[in-house]
Amino acid sequence: MAIQFNFVSSMLILVLLPISSVKGQGGGGGGVIDVVANFGAKADEKTDLTIVGCLERSMCLDISVKIVIPKGIYFLSTATLDGPCKAPIELQVQGTMKAPTDPGAFKEPKWIAFNRIENFKLSGGGVFDGQGTTAYKREGCKGHDYCGSLPINLRFDFLTNAMIQDITTTDSKQFQANVLGCNNITFEHFTVSAPEESPNTDGIHIGRSDGVNVLNSEIKTGDDCVSIGDGSKNLVINGVTCGPGHGISIGSLGLFKNEEPVDGFTVKNCTMTNTSNGVRIKTWPGAEPGTCSNIHFEDITVTNVSSPVIIDQKYCPWNKCKINEESKVTLSNISFKNIHGTSARPEAVKIICSATLPCENVELADIEITHSGPTRPAVSQCSNVKPKFSGKQNPAACSAPIPARPTPTA
Repeated sequence: MAIQFNFVSSMLILVLLPISSVKGQGGGGGGVIDVVANFGAKADEKTDLTIVGCLERSMCLDISVKIVIPKGIYFLSTATLDGPCKAPIELQVQGTMKAPTDPGAFKEPKWIAFNRIENFKLSGGGVFDGQGTTAYKREGCKGHDYCGSLPINLRFDFLTNAMIQDITTTDSKQFQANVLGCNNITFEHFTVSAPEESPNTDGIHIGRSDGVNVLNSEIKTGDDCVSIGDGSKNLVINGVTCGPGHGISIGSLGLFKNEEPVDGFTVKNCTMTNTSNGVRIKTWPGAEPGTCSNIHFEDITVTNVSSPVIIDQKYCPWNKCKINEESKVTLSNISFKNIHGTSARPEAVKIICSATLPCENVELADIEITHSGPTRPAVSQCSNVKPKFSGKQNPAACSAPIPARPTPTA
């Protein structure tokens, strides 16, 4: 669903570690901290594990630091690695971290956060288990698909030059990973796992960040596999498999005042299986102005996807919008190229643009999508847009009328 909210970071210094205890263990003037060997951490799923943050006397000087969490299953109540820091920091998680099951145990909507760090790496093949099953049943969540006060598994806020590699996040109570205000951050071999029925559990939500890459990753969740909020630019999604989930989405945009432009987003070589949407742009009708431009979806495989190709400027979840008004978000320079596979609904291509701000410079090239159901064949619907066509167009581009009330999307 990708609901936007403000985050106020709070400094949390959990352990004060003298330089002498890490210096020289890692070579090259840096240090290695093994939470078991150095601090006696217990992988018993009961003893609260404290992760050492970005500390005055160990990490925030000209010393590179590696924190190692060995294999095993650990309990972690909450932690923040907080800067500002410029020396390289690596957190190598080899084990499984488990969050408290009770949503009431969290005072803020976060479980583990990394804040204001340069040259950061999170790796090791480990798992961050949010234990969110209880939260999915929490009163009020299921009814309107929004649990905004619940904790996010992993927050990455205001990082510069970061790599998240070979990490799994599972069963978060809200978003699996949230990226805010980052510059040059890459997710590679990043795995997300949550039930299809888990509400508001976007795999990776990106907002107000520049240069985010999501590469060769697998995302299974109950909401958008990747969602893009306002102020995001120069993003690349390549080699991602998505499903179950709501697809790869820009938006929703236009709900809040003073949203920043979205500019430069490429999705390529991705596969969507049994998702409610494939590749999508969604904006609210009758709300706030904004812009979204230079968006490219290419080489996408869809299998039994309800809405494989969609621009929805009448996005209105829970029927809480001014549906009879037009979106004020300007969309331009958008391409859908070489998208093929099967659609679970007849509406394989649906481009619904604003009547007051029609979509500009939209391209459909080499679309080959058939309807996998037993009813009528796949159709392509367009409203308030004059796309440019090239290559094969199956279904025939913009050949079907838009119903008075289009089928809502999740």
